[in-house]
Amino acid sequence: MAELELSVKYKPPQLQALFLLICVTFPFWFLLGPGILAVIIMYYTIGPFSYEAGPTILWALLTLLCLIPFTFVSAISEDDLIRVSKEGVSFPLFLLGRVKFKRNRSWSELARVDLTSPDRSEGKLLLHFCTGEMVPVSLKYVSPSDLEQFLLSIELWGKNCERSPALIAYHNQLQNENVGIGRVGYTQLWEEELSRRFSATTFVPLEPETKLQRGSLRVIKQLAFGGLSAIYLAQRNEQDLVVLKEAVVPANSDESARRKAEEYVQRESELLASLSHPQIARVLDHFVEDTRHYLVLEYIHGQDLRQYVSQNGAQSIDQVIAWGRQIADIVDFLHTQIPPIIHRDLTPDNLVVKNDGTIVLIDFGAANEFVGTATGTLVGKQAYMAPEQLRGKAVPQSDLYALGGTLYFLLTGNDPRPLAESSVKKFLADVPDELDQLIKECTHFDTQKRLQSASEIRTRLERLSTISLREKPEYVAESL
Repeated sequence: MAELELSVKYKPPQLQALFLLICVTFPFWFLLGPGILAVIIMYYTIGPFSYEAGPTILWALLTLLCLIPFTFVSAISEDDLIRVSKEGVSFPLFLLGRVKFKRNRSWSELARVDLTSPDRSEGKLLLHFCTGEMVPVSLKYVSPSDLEQFLLSIELWGKNCERSPALIAYHNQLQNENVGIGRVGYTQLWEEELSRRFSATTFVPLEPETKLQRGSLRVIKQLAFGGLSAIYLAQRNEQDLVVLKEAVVPANSDESARRKAEEYVQRESELLASLSHPQIARVLDHFVEDTRHYLVLEYIHGQDLRQYVSQNGAQSIDQVIAWGRQIADIVDFLHTQIPPIIHRDLTPDNLVVKNDGTIVLIDFGAANEFVGTATGTLVGKQAYMAPEQLRGKAVPQSDLYALGGTLYFLLTGNDPRPLAESSVKKFLADVPDELDQLIKECTHFDTQKRLQSASEIRTRLERLSTISLREKPEYVAESL
């Protein structure tokens, strides 16, 4: 489960001018500077030994001194994101002076937010902190969608923050405008996201600062909970961030079912801990404490695909093909293990996209299977579950059904219809017939008529990627 967060793009003219300056002077500070330094060092290295080392060192230091400020300015000019999470706000580098060089601010530090004017060309958000700093954010340099999300995050998480009446009125107006242009309002998206993550449980989830394993594991915050399980962000040995998955066996379960479930989670945990793939979050440990079962997983920073699509809309064909190839590669790795590992819960919720575009599988559903075994109930997301899996007989092709459903979701922004062959052509006329046919074959009701391996899906997506590239005008121009 990825953290609930957003990035607000904020690039005022001063930052744009700085970025332009860096681009114009790029040949000097990135190429010419190191080149001069290399020439000086080479000249005095291979030249006569009569030359003194003093001038060489002096020229080298002068060159380095010229490079350092350009490197620093380059970092500032490229950092144009205000990052917002449940913990607080992280400001870009160019605003460090405004926040007294304390870049990360918790919500408890935000005292008041004012609006100078509802006019986008002149208005500013004024963020006042308890420590006396004030950060102005000009409305015209933030997109309406990002601005709505930013204001909503202040409303949701800035519990102790005072919002001016003018700000509240403007926020309501902005929500109406964004819904009015034919899109789902971000308020609804965030409410859906929060309700997805936090639903009723039959047990009391752990509170922040709870310590487990004799204090070596500290709960930082809750990421999600519901039913008989919960997910937390935790810190291990006061160093590494990890994800902690908790599963609870109901107190009224009979002893044989309890033992069977415990054996299952033990076996599953050991198997998953032995996996080594750069795009699969590692299972680091598992343990039982106070009758609750825990899995400790590697923490991956990024957004899960459901959250990403909710905030950014359905993805382009090229992007879906690129991500689909990565997902197919991960599934192929699992299915070629001995014995094959069936994931059983391959959905947009369990796939995270990192900042560099890499897809990482973050969750295995081992705890879900464990709870299901203990309670005799089926746990999973039905829109992505193959018919045979609903009957309790998952096979490797069940994961391919889920993969096809995930491709459908990325292209349309909607979950596929449960227990049905998915097709995107009726919604997106420009989708290549080959891609639509691939999704159909992944989600075929009959396992024998479904695609039989993830490697076959990857190969077909690679072929589609090549065809897409050849159809681009710039590719043709380069070929000529």
